[in-house]
Amino acid sequence: MKLLLVEDDDHVAAALAAVLRRHGFEVGHARGGEEALQELLHGKLAPFDVVLLDLGLPDQDGFEVCGRIRKLTSTPVIMVTARADVRSRIHGLNLGADDYVVKPYDTGELLARIHAVARRTAPGDEAPDKPVEEEHESLRLGPLTLELPTRRVFVDGEDISLTRKEFDLLSLLAHRPGVVFRREQIISEVWRTSWEGTGRTLEVHVASLRSKLGLPELIETVRGVGYRLVVPAAAG
Repeated sequence: MKLLLVEDDDHVAAALAAVLRRHGFEVGHARGGEEALQELLHGKLAPFDVVLLDLGLPDQDGFEVCGRIRKLTSTPVIMVTARADVRSRIHGLNLGADDYVVKPYDTGELLARIHAVARRTAPGDEAPDKPVEEEHESLRLGPLTLELPTRRVFVDGEDISLTRKEFDLLSLLAHRPGVVFRREQIISEVWRTSWEGTGRTLEVHVASLRSKLGLPELIETVRGVGYRLVVPAAAG
């Protein structure tokens, strides 16, 4: 697996890169935002499988770098930072980060999170029993339409821009409208992890979907259990 480490502290980067290499990773290193973008596009190891992105970079804020990365590529981004406040976590996830790890962290957990996001986005990682015809399928639920092959979402014909995880979450619920999905099940299938801390990430993504789609009643919270998709009535 090829990983781009974006970290301006050479000592921190060297120590982490050594650990990653011992676990079989090929590691590229960038010390700033512009260098990271160049590595992603033209680096010797490009294309990368995962980006580990520090937020405190010397030339530009890591949040800005994440936004620029997301415009260029769908490569998974894990933010690794000392910023532990909830607002920063929410902002990072809304920008398209796939995960958010707070320093100091356990190396084993970081490695597991890297593998989790890589599995989630790896080509050919679909469930083996997925029907072939589903690749050409569109889901139409009232004013909501999901085009599965292109991963596009429309509400009353209007194209709605979603992040990868937002689409995955919506698609999971939309395939079985009215069925309650347990929080643990959603986290397992969308984020491929079981950490309790991912629960806040799920809440943020549900809130973001409700806002972007303009259908606040679309995803119903089933208290103490999880969420389900309620088919909305077509606008009339």
